[in-house]
Amino acid sequence: MKKIKTMTVVAFCSVLVASGMFVFVAKQSKVASYLSSDPKVCINCHTMNTHYATWQHSSHREFATCTDCHLPSDSFVSKWLAKARDGFNHSVAMTLGDYGNNLMITDNASQRIQANCVRCHEQMVSQIMASNALYTANPEKDRNCWDCHRSVPHGTLSALTSVEFNLGVKEF
Repeated sequence: MKKIKTMTVVAFCSVLVASGMFVFVAKQSKVASYLSSDPKVCINCHTMNTHYATWQHSSHREFATCTDCHLPSDSFVSKWLAKARDGFNHSVAMTLGDYGNNLMITDNASQRIQANCVRCHEQMVSQIMASNALYTANPEKDRNCWDCHRSVPHGTLSALTSVEFNLGVKEF
């Protein structure tokens, strides 16, 4: 009987400790903030400070947030699936510290950003697509918008430590 009582206390304490750790990690990582589209969410991780600072100095700051460019806009489900997948990948990279000095965009994210550039600048891009000068409807041969517009909206971002306009995060 005493063994069962001891095991019950140990189990209860284990659940209490695990719950406490969960609450602590959730609070420290600002987990609730990730449910919003506020660009400040992106600077929860210090490695994104340069991206945020350069975006603040860009013309896109007035018209587009991080999620407008980096997440799909075709449906609620695809947006949240991409947000969950990217969030998981980011948390693993930040936890393990294996992202290095240069953050590299994935193929999936590259396609999303290109689609969002075309969506927002549809009127201008339609003329380029119509002339077939740069657009062939073949993703392996087509140029991305940032091939020519490299400095939009993150300046001439070349590494996390050497960024044009990296004057720190400002409140506007």
